[in-house]
Amino acid sequence: MNKKNDIKFLRVSYLRGPNIWTYRPVLEAWLDIGELEECPSNTLPGFTERLTAWLPGLVAHRCGVGTHGGFIERLVDGTWAGHILEHIVLELQNLAGMKTGFGKTRSTGDYGIYKMAFRTRDETVGRAALDAGHALIMAAINDTPFDLPATVARLTELVDRYCLGPSTAHIVDAATDRKIPSIRLTEGNLVQLGHGAAQRRIWTAETDRTSAIGEGIASDKDLTKTLLASCGVPVPEGSIARSPEDAWDEAQDIGLPVAIKPIDGNHGRGVTLNLMNEADVKAAYQIAAVEGDSSSVLVERFVPGNEHRLLVVGRKVVAAARGESLWVTGDGKLSVTELCDTQINTDPRRGESEEHPLGRVNPADREILLDLKRQGLSPDSVPQAGQKVLIQLNGNVADDVTDIIHPEVAHAAALAARVVGLDIAGIDLVCEDISRPLGEQRGAIIEVNSSPGLLAHIKPASGEPRNVGAAIVDHLFGPDENGRIPVVGVTGTLGTSLIARLVGCLVHITGKHVGVANGEGLYLDAREVSNRDSTGFDAGQRLLINRTVQTAVFESNARSILAEGLPYDRCTVGVVTDMEGLADVAEFHIGDMDALRNVIRSQVDVILPEGAAVLNAANEAVAALAELSDGRVIFYALDEHDTVMAEHRAKGERVVFARGGRIVLAEGANETPLLELAKMKPSTAKHPENVLAAVAAAWALGVPSDLICSGLRAFDATPKKANN
Repeated sequence: MNKKNDIKFLRVSYLRGPNIWTYRPVLEAWLDIGELEECPSNTLPGFTERLTAWLPGLVAHRCGVGTHGGFIERLVDGTWAGHILEHIVLELQNLAGMKTGFGKTRSTGDYGIYKMAFRTRDETVGRAALDAGHALIMAAINDTPFDLPATVARLTELVDRYCLGPSTAHIVDAATDRKIPSIRLTEGNLVQLGHGAAQRRIWTAETDRTSAIGEGIASDKDLTKTLLASCGVPVPEGSIARSPEDAWDEAQDIGLPVAIKPIDGNHGRGVTLNLMNEADVKAAYQIAAVEGDSSSVLVERFVPGNEHRLLVVGRKVVAAARGESLWVTGDGKLSVTELCDTQINTDPRRGESEEHPLGRVNPADREILLDLKRQGLSPDSVPQAGQKVLIQLNGNVADDVTDIIHPEVAHAAALAARVVGLDIAGIDLVCEDISRPLGEQRGAIIEVNSSPGLLAHIKPASGEPRNVGAAIVDHLFGPDENGRIPVVGVTGTLGTSLIARLVGCLVHITGKHVGVANGEGLYLDAREVSNRDSTGFDAGQRLLINRTVQTAVFESNARSILAEGLPYDRCTVGVVTDMEGLADVAEFHIGDMDALRNVIRSQVDVILPEGAAVLNAANEAVAALAELSDGRVIFYALDEHDTVMAEHRAKGERVVFARGGRIVLAEGANETPLLELAKMKPSTAKHPENVLAAVAAAWALGVPSDLICSGLRAFDATPKKANN
């Protein structure tokens, strides 16, 4: 078979906001498939068989056919390289643990040139998947080797490094389900839920309501126990020891067996349990002292039973999981380390990444070494056939028991979190039976953890997975809250910078803090903070992460939408002035008015159902966008008798126009005259259509008519100059 020439990438862009493809971020690639334009898949010998052998999961891709196996059907019937590459990239991302499903490929009309877009949760991962998919498709076309396992391993490593951790992603997904927007603030797990003044922030299982004092108390085990005991929460008796000898003395006073743990720390690190003799107590002291980086350790009564982790969010327990002891069984051949690898670490729940609820077991860990020593073994020992060896007594919380927790136990856990001062806490307790009160079985709360792990509840080994992300989001936002502030988007080429600034002025006069990002600069409460073009994505994000901003106004245009997408996910008001500027976007393969309309419509597509589209009725193409709005429509035009205006008003809807030099708001038969243009500053009055658009947007936001008049009288349309 003749080798086919390589596919060329002409341009690769990450569209971070709503765009011509979808509401969510996508990676867009422009492809030149060259001679493959003449070679659909059904003309390439063995191609489909090689591709599906490497990626059998492609059978689940429904494609445009809409059924299971739809994409395979397209391959068999014949489809082109750009479309195939789209599906390969999506499948590679899925195999790497980043589940995505959206993709589209369209011809530009030029020979062999295609635009392809696919959903990706991270730009770095998306670009790597695109490169890998490119190599894979060419290997399948030219029948050359391809190392899929190594490729997937490399992509998986990138997903682990660059994407949100599973716990944080779980919370963000729960926020998305409630239509609460999110912004990732760092490359780590710091995420903003909501916009501006309505935002909340999370850092995995910590929130902006999590008390720093509470975290400090939780890390001090002795202080935590003292506070809990004073409030009637059952805790094991114990005291502080400052030397191995002191630890043994305290153990004898408390009564054997005992547990020893670092005084400063959490999550069970450095904890040794069920200590019965002086040598073990002194060895455990050293482990705890090293882990806690302190000569002070905590010696306390060992509580027999199963370890449980209860997740408290707000004032209630939302999930509970039970731990299990880890054992291996000897075969007379393998060492303890080898038995752990074959009998414990093969569990798919165990691994080194954040996707795994349980970690791999290493017999060389200090705590395990001590337990093995107490059994007369070491990691290299070979147990006899049938011999049971204890590896870990506790710490493997995996089985969901939320539905059987006794109300008194749940009350004690919730009280412990409140006493320590944490809004989200992992409460570790030990008892024989969590369905019975702790007092009946001498059960006790042994630890209160800040920033608790969530995976044991999201992915339990047995029992029902718990939607703890939804509980955290519900804790941060009330039933009627969605984390949104009013957002106004202004798109077009005719005075859009002026409209954006005027809308900001009209809202600011109501007493709200307003941010404006337009082509002239960035403004906060009418104060210019930057005189650079701020129609881009980054400038827009600056407004949305600002905690003081109560309303945000953005200017966009066809070029900025094509290059980066809109800087917000949805808007309350979307203003469209015109559909000019076709020549300015020719490089994006936008060659006619239909293609330009498909770009400009993005502004209307993102309007919320409770919002409104503000459209120029005098422009037929703009007026036609009304049918795309999920919210109401307000038309504006200088001529109140414009056909579109008249028909819309006859339906009882809103219009804004000028009559006798005065601006008028009309809703059906009701009219509200506003200010005369002559009473505005000359720099403003000479742009009557822009004024009408801004007034309509302010009306849609609920700005009272008298304040609209005051704002119009005070506004100066002269572009602001930066104070350098």
